[in-house]
Amino acid sequence: MTDSQAQTVYLADYKAPSYWVDHVDLTFKLAPNATRVISKVKFRPNPESVGEFFLHGENLKLICAKINGTPVTPNVSEKGLTCAVPTTEFVWECEVEIDPAANTALEGLYMSNGMYCTQCEAEGFRKITFYPDRPDVMAPFDVRIEGHEPILLSNGNPGTSGTGFAEWHDPWPKPAYLFALVAGELITHPDSFTTKSGREVDLNIWVRDGDQDKCAFGMKALKASMKWDEDVYGREYDLDLFNIVAVDDFNMGAMENKGLNIFNSSAVLASPETATDGNFERIEAIIAHEYFHNWTGNRITCRDWFQLCLKEGLTVFRDQQFSADERSAPVQRINDVLALRGRQFSEDNGPLAHPPRPDHFVEINNFYTATVYEKGAEVIGMLKRLVGDENYDKALTMYFDRHDGQACTIEDWLQVFEDATGRDLSQFKRWYTDAGTPRLSVKETFEGDTLTLTFTQETPATPGQDSKPPRLIPISVGLLGQNGDEITPSTLIEMTEETQSFEFSGLASKPIPSILRDFSAPVILTRETNNVERAFLLAHDTDPFNKWEAGRSLAKDVLMNMITKGAAPDDLYLDAAMAVARDDDLDPAFRALTLAMPGQNDLAETLASGGHVPDPTAIWQALETLKQSLAQKGQDTFQRLYAANSVTGAYSPDAVSNGKRALQGRALSFINRLDGGKTAQTQYDAADNMTLQLDALACLISAGKGDDSVAAFYNQWQSDRLVINKWFGLQITQADPSNAAVTTERLAKHADFTLTNPNRFRSVFGAMSANPAGFHDVSGAGYELLAEWLIKLDPLNPQTTARMCSAFQSWRRYDENRQQLMKSAMDRIIKTEGLSADTSEMIGRILNG
Repeated sequence: MTDSQAQTVYLADYKAPSYWVDHVDLTFKLAPNATRVISKVKFRPNPESVGEFFLHGENLKLICAKINGTPVTPNVSEKGLTCAVPTTEFVWECEVEIDPAANTALEGLYMSNGMYCTQCEAEGFRKITFYPDRPDVMAPFDVRIEGHEPILLSNGNPGTSGTGFAEWHDPWPKPAYLFALVAGELITHPDSFTTKSGREVDLNIWVRDGDQDKCAFGMKALKASMKWDEDVYGREYDLDLFNIVAVDDFNMGAMENKGLNIFNSSAVLASPETATDGNFERIEAIIAHEYFHNWTGNRITCRDWFQLCLKEGLTVFRDQQFSADERSAPVQRINDVLALRGRQFSEDNGPLAHPPRPDHFVEINNFYTATVYEKGAEVIGMLKRLVGDENYDKALTMYFDRHDGQACTIEDWLQVFEDATGRDLSQFKRWYTDAGTPRLSVKETFEGDTLTLTFTQETPATPGQDSKPPRLIPISVGLLGQNGDEITPSTLIEMTEETQSFEFSGLASKPIPSILRDFSAPVILTRETNNVERAFLLAHDTDPFNKWEAGRSLAKDVLMNMITKGAAPDDLYLDAAMAVARDDDLDPAFRALTLAMPGQNDLAETLASGGHVPDPTAIWQALETLKQSLAQKGQDTFQRLYAANSVTGAYSPDAVSNGKRALQGRALSFINRLDGGKTAQTQYDAADNMTLQLDALACLISAGKGDDSVAAFYNQWQSDRLVINKWFGLQITQADPSNAAVTTERLAKHADFTLTNPNRFRSVFGAMSANPAGFHDVSGAGYELLAEWLIKLDPLNPQTTARMCSAFQSWRRYDENRQQLMKSAMDRIIKTEGLSADTSEMIGRILNG
């Protein structure tokens, strides 16, 4: 399908379904190239939304159809079918044939290494059978699976089973996007959980033979999530069984199908030898996220796909809360904001900008974005700050009680908060409906004993939205005395006007304000300050986020001067950074984060917003220079930190151990600049876990001493597909920018590279775009290489192709030469005959936004 053929869907055109579904019976007769799906669906007309009987269906071979047992001949099109139906309740039956083995798009029913698997969100069920494939049609499902595979799984609770068949019953009404089926040769890692009401729930993580030793942490995370949701939100699990299946070929991270979560294997499998600390933390968060969807997404779902942020934003916020409770809340908050700024702020500031609740789309798959997920979570966080913990809990209880079993909207969500608190949230709703990141500027005056902070807010124009009224912005402010003592603790002020002043009285002397504490709103804050004050806040701010932010801002200011003015590294920053490094009272994980430099894309965006044309090579060189200066400044300290943060004994992915290894790894990265890889080689040779091994290998590659270790790593791990993904990616992200495209091209020819596995494709081409100076090399080789491979991938997997097109989204901020080279690469993509609607929409938005 080309872009011109794709139809735009508008929120304003929403119409309730003309027919409700009361029950679904499905029978699957599995065969790799000719699976038969027999459906029996009880429909009843919706008197409030009269219309034709239409069922979605794509790439289906219709064998037969019946209504109330009588054969019918429906009108079948590329998108579905219509048929004359009774004016009262009726039973629709049909049999279709599908080809799972040929389904490389990984939507609907497909095969992964001989295993049958489904992915139905957002619109994959229509590739399984004819059905009203929309989230507001909810019904209980009974499923029978017939096949030769030893394990046959679906949603809900198990029913009758025997040789060659298994039956499943899901009593809870669900939309079709939550349907799941898995069949194959699988081995379980079993456990159980007793709910707070005393019910015993059987738990299983199903894996391929050979992966059994990588399930223990995932199971531990699942049980912790179940208990946390009971303790914090009062939500108990509602089935007798909870299954997780690890699948290698998967477009997303995981899917919350009712009672049968399907996980990208990278998001559930872990052992100390094969997974890094970061992998363990990601697995813990994703397992929690998918489990929490049981209530925020499954029991209560979204009315239409425009409301996607209702389930995803709320569930991301919940998994962030969980991770903060399980680990370090300050470190979690910093990492959440780093992810937000790294992905969502760029999205908001470019042609792909859209509100958390968009008002139109062509392909809904293109709106599984950082704006929907991460910004959606920030909106929930702001709402919680505004109403307070007690009212938040009251509103959530009301939400679950009022809307259980329903498909809801953002309006339904906000209404429970208005009803619970008596607040008018109409202005707050703009966070859902307006795109763009607000710019918040502040000026301060001090007269007598009063500090006045005057804020001004402005949200830049975004595609389709020019003028935007002021939003309700919660701003957390604290005040520090000149001696570093906190004289006013964190205070929440609510900004509702375009310009608004707030006074703090009774002050003995002019304080130093700490503004936007804990990043209380997703805005870009500008304030006239200097590096002396930034260093002061880094040393004394009692708010962990703003303490880190001060160091980050100090580093960015130094780098901006180095890039735009040719300045030398500032001793003020170097001294302040080393003071943090030497402060053993600070959390090691916090110190590791504070010693990290701003990213290349972050600096490019800062330069562009300041009226400069970013030069990716100059940015990379400035970062290298500053890192080298810091390494020289703190060589003795980094040696001490490296030794002091060595973790002895059996590996554990707990927060304390992870933090120590993070600081040790940061210290190693600086030591590596002075000893040419000597310490890294020693660590690599002795490493007994993947965190230490991969940290050392990254340093060796950066030092130009990695050839032997890269080869040894491959020989050691070539049979482990997840570890080899790391091997591919690390060589590209750590490559000298001038060699990044060449390295990528070489690895794309490797025997272990494949187009059909999304993880493997992302490990190579996602890594190339994650080396910004390399991807944006002035030759344009990175652009052409990515375009070439996206064109190859699109016919096989449009969803992954479209998402990876976002590498081009910031093209307009660079110099004319790079702009022309990127435009040429995108023109090449969009002119490809038969390009998917997914990719056509993405490239069209990037080019025209």
